[in-house]
Amino acid sequence: MDGIIVVDKPAGLTSHAVVARVRHLSGMRRVGHAGTLDPLATGVLLVCLGQATRLAEYLTASPKRYRATIILGVATDTYDREGQVVRRSPVRATRADLEAALRTFIGRIMQTPPMYSALKRDGIPLYRLARRGQVVEREARPVEIHALQLIEWSPPGPNGAEATVVVEVTCSPGTYIRSLAHDLGERLGCGAHLAGLVRLASGDFRLEQAVTLDELAAAFAAGTWPRYLLPLDAALAGLPALSLRPEQVARVRQGMFLPVQLGDPAGPARAYDSQGRLLAVLKRTPDGERWHPDKVFETSSPASPLRGEGRQEKIAEG
Repeated sequence: MDGIIVVDKPAGLTSHAVVARVRHLSGMRRVGHAGTLDPLATGVLLVCLGQATRLAEYLTASPKRYRATIILGVATDTYDREGQVVRRSPVRATRADLEAALRTFIGRIMQTPPMYSALKRDGIPLYRLARRGQVVEREARPVEIHALQLIEWSPPGPNGAEATVVVEVTCSPGTYIRSLAHDLGERLGCGAHLAGLVRLASGDFRLEQAVTLDELAAAFAAGTWPRYLLPLDAALAGLPALSLRPEQVARVRQGMFLPVQLGDPAGPARAYDSQGRLLAVLKRTPDGERWHPDKVFETSSPASPLRGEGRQEKIAEG
């Protein structure tokens, strides 16, 4: 079975642990995920089975949407609630101050990853260096905050005690919400950390369609789990769709090129055979004159032919 399961990851588990659970339940070896969530986070985790593992790059490239709970007035070494407190400061910010600060993060910004992250320095994950007490320079990276909305504001208590903020963030892949929380605290001069995080959406996949691990385990036991399995081309809904004739299908299966015709899309495309089965992801060669089979899939039963927003086109004989 090949496809994608939208899992509602519980708090306390790593993304790898969720994959291991699905691998055990399904009995399949080829299982992976697209888009890591920290153990404290919950929500949408895309788990890929079989040939879908080859499409993880398309899934991870999609924008993400989160609901984040941030505590102002307390900074931690990990930038989240699981770390050691390194500073407590009174919160003097008003709601207006907070809203003004949030607006400064919208758009393309430079963000420095936290030390407690899986990024590597000389082959060693940063979090391992951090646990040894080592702090190394991290290069700021460009990320994009598409939207940042204040959902709840619980003002500070007497003498500027902690304040709680809940925001919804739509952002580019690779954005660290922990760093966003930390940077917000620095901007307001009181420090902050991430207290809770829910991934509401990853691309077009939403929390409302996610299945819990308990529900999934019950479905595997009952043999009804395929109802949660989305087809391979669910990962490619943003790509235009091309329908190939039998002789072209044969060429693609052999890794051969197809000529680009007038009216063909400029970027990558998903190609189907005449029975509506996903055949391949095609990419243009550097000269732009030919289609190259980037990923070719084993024949599977028809899913939802030409699903998504892409349009069906016929490639001329070549």
